[in-house]
Parts: sequence; C-alpha cells; structure tokens
Amino acid sequence: MSSLAIDNIGLLITGDPTLGEGPLGELRGAAVVFEGGRVVTVQRAGVEADGRVDAEGCCVMPGFVDSHTHLVFAGDRAEEFGARMAGKAYEAGGIRVTSDATRAAGAPELERLAQERRAEGVRAGITHVEIKSGYGLDVAAEAKTCEVAAQLTEDVTFLGAHVVPAEFESDPDAYVALVCGEMLEACAPSCRWIDAFCETGAFTAEQCRAVLEAGRAAGLGLRLHGNQLGPGEGVHLAVEMEAASVDHCTYLTDADVEALAGSRTVATFLPATDFSTRQPYPDARRVIDAGATVALATNTNPGSSNTTSMAFCIALAVRDMGMTVDEAIRAATVGGAEALRCPDIGRLAPGCRADAIVLDADSPIDFVYRPGVPLVREVFTAGRRAWAAAG
Repeated sequence: MSSLAIDNIGLLITGDPTLGEGPLGELRGAAVVFEGGRVVTVQRAGVEADGRVDAEGCCVMPGFVDSHTHLVFAGDRAEEFGARMAGKAYEAGGIRVTSDATRAAGAPELERLAQERRAEGVRAGITHVEIKSGYGLDVAAEAKTCEVAAQLTEDVTFLGAHVVPAEFESDPDAYVALVCGEMLEACAPSCRWIDAFCETGAFTAEQCRAVLEAGRAAGLGLRLHGNQLGPGEGVHLAVEMEAASVDHCTYLTDADVEALAGSRTVATFLPATDFSTRQPYPDARRVIDAGATVALATNTNPGSSNTTSMAFCIALAVRDMGMTVDEAIRAATVGGAEALRCPDIGRLAPGCRADAIVLDADSPIDFVYRPGVPLVREVFTAGRRAWAAAG
C-alpha cells in the first residue's frame, strides 16, 4: 500500500487541538502522510513517503464538510431570485416550481446536473457532502432523487416533507401520510437520514414529528429545518427528538439557545441563504457563547442559495454573524462532521479520512480577507488528488 505525503506545509490546520496550537490545532513547518485513504501521521516537514506533494510553504487544512445541500434538481429559479432582489419577499412555496422540472427530468439528466454541481463543490474545497431530496414530492421522483444522490455520497437525506405539493394543497395531512408511508418505504434504502421543513408555509411541528418518528422507525437518523422565516417550534422539536442537526436557526429565542446548548443537536447556519433571501443573519456569537455546537453549510439549492462556495459562507459568517475566523473554519469542517455524526472527517488527525485542501494562501484568514478570490489550489479526497488548479 503506497503512501503520499503533503510536505513543506507552512501552516497545517489539523482541526484537532491536541495536535497543535489553538482551537484549530495549528502546526507550522509540518507534513501530513496518507495511506490507505487515511491520515497515518502528522509531523515535522521533511518526511519520507512513496509520493510527495510540495505545499511550497502554503496552508493545508481539512476539506470542507458541507452538511446541508440539495444538489439533485432540474430547472432554475433565476426569475424568482431577480424578483426577490427587486423587493419581493421569500416564500417557502417556491419549491414547487423546482418540483415540476425535477419530476419531468429523467435520471440521466439529474445525474449529469448533480455531478456537475458536485464537481464544482470539489473545486471549492468541499470533500464531503450531504444531499437531500425534496424536489420530487411524489413517490417516484423522490425515490429517483435519492438514488441519484446515493451515487455521490453516503449521507443522503430523505426530505419528502419539504413543502406540500399542489395536488395535496387542500389536504396536507394526506400528503404527510404519504411521506410517512409509501414514499418513505421507497426512499429509505438509499438514505441515511430523514428531514422535514418545520415552518409557516411548509409543515407544522406535529406534522414534522410524525415524519421524523416514521423515519426513526425505519432506521434513519434525524435532521430538521427550523426557525428560518420566524420564531417557531423547530429547535425544540429537534432537541426533544435528539436530531443530529437543526438547520437555518435564523430566529432563536433565549429558550432555543438554552435548549441547543444542553443538547447534542448541532445548530447549522446557512448564511448564503440569508444573503439570497435578504433575511436577517443568525446571531452565531450568542449561540457559540452559550456552549452549543455550530456548523456552516452552503444549502446549495435553486431557490434560496445557488452556491457551492463554502468560502463565501465563511466570509458571511465572520462579517455578519459574529464568528471569528477560527470559529468559522471549525464550523465548516469539524462542525459539519459533527452535524453528520461522522467523527472521522473534518480533521487531519491520525485515523481520520485523508480529505485535505492545499490553499494558495498562508492562512485561512484569506477566505475573509480576500473574499471571492479562488484560494483552493489542490483537493485530496480519501488520500487521492481529486482536483488541482491548472498550471
């Protein structure tokens, strides 16, 4: 089994405070060695290995863990985005526009589109991704979406309870019953997780509870969209049901923050969504200071966050959400891993999966200091080069 060393690293971000300085476990003048898809050692520069990548004194860090995306869809909603930029308010029901195009698309088209988006994310340094369904909204289209997603990640989430489709508008409880029954049965074999959108215009807390309970009975882990468009019951429901993550968390009461701080449920922030929808940004400082675990994710989707740039999310989190650079980097790596309950990703420590990015920068502060500049030079997933910048 051959080994590969990334050597001559100016600043290595391990993500493990026991391996280096500060909350990110920083080492200077370092090398990291991969073998069998795993990190085998972190040490001083000058290591010997079967293969060698010269970092040329630049920064190396764990690949981003994107714990909330919707990569599988057809069509776009650029017109809706333009209207929103002209002053129209965001509404959850716009999801139905995408469902029509996704239902009409064949599996090969969805595969091509999802693979293109995933490749774009890799170029942006995202080495692990979660993918939700939720744009089919009928049994066949949701199953098709989950099967396509499963080709790209083991972290597939069934989100049949994304919004009530038009054909069930007069009887949303009947749609919830379909999600909990036939649709779940069709999708569960491709999935690790189940999710629901607990929000005005989507599903009530009791409807979401029914969906999550059905998913848990089918052996799936729990996630939840909550508190995006206003205060609500999502956070408390997620904590009560021991969901791995509750995502958005834009509007939080003191009781919500206290509940998160006393639980294992990760508060996942999606700042590119707040940018696109012109919603207020979450107060991450308040949540972090309370002791809760937080993550950052892109929420790649056609309606409210059409980006695969974690760097953009980091810049927003630091500028507008009260996070330090170190906190934002940790939230986009270790935090995402904790939101997916995957302890072997998001860090460059012995035994962890060898997912790393080499930057064209001395430090990850440049994600914020030089926003919009493409700083990722090379990407490694499971110890193999997945992408490198030309030249």
